[in-house]
Amino acid sequence: MKRVLRRSVLIFIITIAFIGGMCFFAFELLTNAEDWANQPYNAHIVGSGGLAQAGIIYDRNGEILAQTIDEKRVYNDNESVRKGLLHVVGDNSLNISTAIQSRYRSQLTGYSLMWGLNMPQSLRVSHDMKLTVDAKTCAVAYDMLTNYDKKGACVVYNYKTGEVICSVSTYAYDPGAPPEITEENESEYDGVYVDNVLSSTYTPGSIFKIVTAAAAIENIPDIYERTWNCTGSEEIGGSAVTCVSAHGELTFKEALAHSCNIVFAELAVELGSDKMTAEAEKVGINKSFSVDGLKTASGSYDVSNANTNQLAWSGIGQYTDTVNPMQMAVICGAIANGGTPVEPTLIKSSTNELLKSLNLTSNKSGKELFSPDTASKLDELMRYTITGYYGDDLFGDLKVCAKTGTAEIGNGKDPNAWMVGYSQDEDCPLAFACVVEDSGFGIEYAGPVAEAAMKQAAQCIRDQKN
Repeated sequence: MKRVLRRSVLIFIITIAFIGGMCFFAFELLTNAEDWANQPYNAHIVGSGGLAQAGIIYDRNGEILAQTIDEKRVYNDNESVRKGLLHVVGDNSLNISTAIQSRYRSQLTGYSLMWGLNMPQSLRVSHDMKLTVDAKTCAVAYDMLTNYDKKGACVVYNYKTGEVICSVSTYAYDPGAPPEITEENESEYDGVYVDNVLSSTYTPGSIFKIVTAAAAIENIPDIYERTWNCTGSEEIGGSAVTCVSAHGELTFKEALAHSCNIVFAELAVELGSDKMTAEAEKVGINKSFSVDGLKTASGSYDVSNANTNQLAWSGIGQYTDTVNPMQMAVICGAIANGGTPVEPTLIKSSTNELLKSLNLTSNKSGKELFSPDTASKLDELMRYTITGYYGDDLFGDLKVCAKTGTAEIGNGKDPNAWMVGYSQDEDCPLAFACVVEDSGFGIEYAGPVAEAAMKQAAQCIRDQKN
């Protein structure tokens, strides 16, 4: 009797385990089947790493960025377009995880749970995708960045609609002829699969003075009545804080335009770590922003263990501060928008059935980053930085508000060059961020890239309206 009971219990346990295993397999099939089916190593999928049946990817003007011809994935004829949009469009592999052809492969190939990848043609709907980017603007930005032979990023987006016009990351390679990366040449392609616009963070340098300026506006009532004297160096917290030159007597407005380290170091110390941290948190430095549901890398502002001198340096974008390029473009777009950002998107809202399946819409407002009053005052300060310091012809006929940064990173490397800002033009509401690694002064290296990208993006928008 005991033997029969033991056998019954064993059979019961095996049955429960079998049913549980089948339920787990069914769950995995329902949730992961499309990913399994679209893996390039599946033997039944032929051509182009699983993209043999993928739809066409267009830019905002209908320019073909990627298409399948005779089961081979073919990319744009222009080499600068192919390389400039590598990290947005992707290649045949899944190495660039944030790229369209990696994230939306199942939608592009028309996978369904019932038919797999073999749905009858008569039942298929369009699986083409139109992006918000402009191929020509991305090619221009890419060519400018590669002039320096440096890693970097450039992003331009419409801060009213959220549409990303330009998103370029370097280094890049030709998706139509991807390199074979080995131990011998891996240093040459270090970080090549990372989209620097979305996934990298950098020391900000003086572009962080926008945050310090916002904190000063909100917490120091007489900030506009004050003046400071910059001699080029000042001891703060027992160690020197240095400036690029001795600016002499400066107002708050002039201090931002001339990017005076001494003034903003003193302001950070006066405000204190709590108020500086609160402002950084409010404007989103320590958080990610969303691009079609994909989270950007989050920056960092942490002065919890900083001494007085380190707090001073944090106020000018040094110490341990970091930011992300897309994050800075969104922050600048929020200033232009009266304090509230619009979420960026890379997918055009006119993409019919496919967009509906992705449940994506553009023009999503985010959480307020600046009060309307603070945004208005920052707008005046950043506009004066162009008109009163760099020259209003820097961006052609665009009315631009901007801030440059030259971020010291040490280790024998040259500074990271930054320029961020936006245009006030109602017909071209564009925010931008550009960074060039290991280069030099922001205006010298990032400035020309931002200028070229902004001018071309504005021309694209204006041509579409005419």
